[in-house]
Amino acid sequence: MTKRAQLICLLDNLQTEMDQQGLWEQQAPAPSAFDSSTPFFADTMAFSQWLQWVFIARFRAILDADHPLPGQCDVSPMAEEALKGMEQDVSEIIDLLKQFDEHF
Repeated sequence: MTKRAQLICLLDNLQTEMDQQGLWEQQAPAPSAFDSSTPFFADTMAFSQWLQWVFIARFRAILDADHPLPGQCDVSPMAEEALKGMEQDVSEIIDLLKQFDEHF
């Protein structure tokens, strides 16, 4: 399996896990939520929203268009911090993000 195929599989698994944990939303945040200049859009979105509407969406667009991949991805440390204390079991989400990071 190619690196790109592995990344697509990880994104699919991440989406499935977020959905199973009740973190996958059917409706996007207001357009103004995307105007943030704060890392992870922390001032306008919950981290799970950022994962869905920014991280996953942008990586899918990069992979679908066969654009060059970034040199690194270090989202799992932020996920560990942002998702701790949630009532859902987010351990699989964090593990999938760690696997994603390892591809860079």
